[in-house]
Parts: sequence; structure tokens; C-alpha cells
Amino acid sequence: MSVIDTLLSRNSTKQITGPGPSEEQIQQILSTAMCAPDHGRLRPWRFKRIEGENIGRLADLAVKTLAAEGKPLNPTKEKNMRDWLGRAPLVLAVASYVDYSNERIPQHERIISTGTAVMNILNAAHSLGFGAFWSTGIGTYTQGVPEALGFDELEYQFLGFVVIGSLIAQPEQKERPAVADHVSVWEPNLD
Repeated sequence: MSVIDTLLSRNSTKQITGPGPSEEQIQQILSTAMCAPDHGRLRPWRFKRIEGENIGRLADLAVKTLAAEGKPLNPTKEKNMRDWLGRAPLVLAVASYVDYSNERIPQHERIISTGTAVMNILNAAHSLGFGAFWSTGIGTYTQGVPEALGFDELEYQFLGFVVIGSLIAQPEQKERPAVADHVSVWEPNLD
């Protein structure tokens, strides 16, 4: 499959299970993140690998933290999250480092750079035959979950989790928007 065909066929999917990528494949996937566009070579992206029984501990942490911060999950959502994470062989926590010593490059550019690193991860996982999903659930918007993962809010903008595993079934190809609905040609007014 060509690179273009690979990119055009990628879909996010939660329908994953073990086995996950091998250590060599994980290193390949993470190496693609290091190729992300990065104004000023700040390399703001940060990842934490969560594997094995620690994925269940992450689910426990998210449930406990959401309840403590006044946003408890209803039993159905909690069960769905635990079932999904229970099948996941690899979770990557994602954050963007806030470098206060650099005032030249705005924080939003660093977040965009981290987002492009995640897109590279999603594409690399897909190209190796794995399914992946970028989630902003699992306690992303709490104070306690990012902190427990080592991402203090004074130093990091926490951006969620990438979950990677073997596909349970090939995801249906999503209908994509028409390019013309999102792209126009600018022509300057020369008057």
C-alpha cells in the first residue's frame, strides 16, 4: 500500500485487543512522533507508556479522580471504559511541555506540534496494521489524573491518551468530507 493510500485508509477505532505492538514496533511508532513539525526545535511532546496491569490501575485512578472532583462516571460509562481499557495492550499518555523560558514561540504552536506528533503515532500504528484511538476521556480534564501520571499542570498541557492494539475487526471506512467544502483559493483584491 502506498503512503497516500495508508493515510487515506486510516480510521480511529476503539475496537482493539491484544497483542499490542512488539517493543521494536513501539520504538518505530514513537520514533515517528519525533519527526513532527516543531517550530524552534522545542520538542514539546511528552509521552508515558502504560502497559499490563497498570492500564487497570489507570482506569481505577480515573474513576476515583472523577468522583473526587465531582464528575463521577455513571455505571454504564464506567463499565464501557473498563471493558475498553481491559482489552488495550498499550496506552500512551500525551502532554505538551510548557517552556516558560521561551517567549518567542507561543504555547498554541507547541500544542499543535504535539498534536502532529500524535497524528504521526496514529498513522504509524495504522501502517503497521494496528488500530488506535486518541481519547480525551479517562480523566483527561481532571487535575488528579495528569498529576498522578507526572504531568503537573504548571509544566504541562495534558492532551489525553492514545490507545493502540490489534484490530478486532477492520473498521468501516468513514465517509470523508469533500475537499472543496474545506478548501478555497485566495485571490487578492488588487484595487
